[in-house]
Amino acid sequence: MININLQSPEIRFSDFYNKWGKKELGEISEINPSSELPDIFEYIDLESVSGTTILAHRTEKKVTAPSRAQRLAQKGDIFYQTVRPYQKNNCLYDLPYDNYVFSTGYAQIRSEHNRYFLFSYLQRERFISTVLKLCTGTSYPSINTKDLSKIKINFPDSIKEQDKIGDLFKYLDEVMTLQQQLLNDHKQLKKAMLQKMFPQKGETVPRVRFPNFTDSWEQRNFLDNINSIIDFRGRTPKKIGLSWSASGYLALSALNVKNGYIDYYADAHYGDKNLYDKWMGGRELKEGQVLFTMEAPMGNVAQVPDNKGYILSQRTVAFNVEESKMTNDFLSILLRSPKVFKELTALSSGGTAKGISQRSLSQLNVKVPIMIEEQTKIGNFFKQLDETIALHENKLETYQELKKAMLQKMFV
Repeated sequence: MININLQSPEIRFSDFYNKWGKKELGEISEINPSSELPDIFEYIDLESVSGTTILAHRTEKKVTAPSRAQRLAQKGDIFYQTVRPYQKNNCLYDLPYDNYVFSTGYAQIRSEHNRYFLFSYLQRERFISTVLKLCTGTSYPSINTKDLSKIKINFPDSIKEQDKIGDLFKYLDEVMTLQQQLLNDHKQLKKAMLQKMFPQKGETVPRVRFPNFTDSWEQRNFLDNINSIIDFRGRTPKKIGLSWSASGYLALSALNVKNGYIDYYADAHYGDKNLYDKWMGGRELKEGQVLFTMEAPMGNVAQVPDNKGYILSQRTVAFNVEESKMTNDFLSILLRSPKVFKELTALSSGGTAKGISQRSLSQLNVKVPIMIEEQTKIGNFFKQLDETIALHENKLETYQELKKAMLQKMFV
């Protein structure tokens, strides 16, 4: 008995009930259609692609272009990456050029069916898995056009259903593009403000400043702002006669202290109450305290997120600030400013894996606002900016997960 569910998607628009059909990709589309280029023709040559975005291209005339890159494309053509197709979402659609060609490594697909429906179908994990099984080669696995054209595609006969599905995924992609742009804009703003809100070499005041603050910033030795440093590097559970647990207090190390946040899943280790008490020994970490990775990698900065209790572990230290001189929030962003990070790098040692010692930190000089109120405003500004960036990152991730689920449930 035929299982109808195998021939219709799990989630479907109302008013559509017919089973989906199945045809080879080459039957419902033209792959690498022949075309002629004008004698002299400036064009976009696709060279580097990430997901559905062009990272790089070059413009040339036909007379200087390689002969293998001479197929003229049209808007709405789909470009499917045939070399190393395990790279996810590896197709391009609806590029904003009237005349362009593309280099080798892509199959040009033109179809009379809803193109965005087909474009979305080609991004499915199941389709990519089928392509990989047909690939040859090891370093650069690839699929030839003939084998690609033989892959069977499930699709509804109703063009209206194809249109609705295509429109939905086009909308999702447009929303994700907008969300990605908002994320990029805020990251660029942060990058610019990290330059402009801290004095540059030879300057005593920043170029962008909150109103009512006019005093020159004070140059200090970095450690003059630090009351003490909590440093348990080299300590392991084995050295104190205990071992990690399946749950309990999270250990913070250079592998999960990222730049601006804690990654709760990277190299996660936990200690029970006995280990926590014996390890931290009255030097418990407090919310807002600044964490700094001393090596592998050097220079990541985050703040303790709450007062739940954490174990300070490998290659990471925590600073106790001199509260009359510096706030935790300002210290957090000061250490991430380009000028200070450059100076930290210069003071570090090692080849590929840079590291810095407490002794080297004592050689670091920094410029600091004298007034705690100005430090507070700067710290709050960047904290709010980080929260906005995290919000956009979470939204983008939510849309990506939604699209991934819909690609599974709205196709056969």
